[in-house]
Amino acid sequence: EAQLVESGGGLVQPGGSLRLSCLASGFTFGNYDMVWVRQAPTKGPEWVSRINRNGAISYTSSVKDRFTISRDNAKNTLYLQMNSLKPEDTAMYYCATADRQIRGLGTQVTVSS
Repeated sequence: EAQLVESGGGLVQPGGSLRLSCLASGFTFGNYDMVWVRQAPTKGPEWVSRINRNGAISYTSSVKDRFTISRDNAKNTLYLQMNSLKPEDTAMYYCATADRQIRGLGTQVTVSS
């Protein structure tokens, strides 16, 4: 069974950092383009970042220069390094295949003083 499991979320003060991880199993991770998506309370899902199989990377404008997406195909793991966090980054963060066919349950990120 294909599965994605996120970890690394938590409570952090504004200006702080967190590193999210997403462990893939049950499918050939290296063959897939991957994304991070977040959803804040009372809001719809928001695409955050994407990393393709060929290494091409893109970000939504609100996180560019603060967040860094990466992947380690040998470890079947997707990462999201989040720096200079802001209260508006508070959300449940999910990893998924770019076609959204496989998605994790998410990890909560809360940015608050």
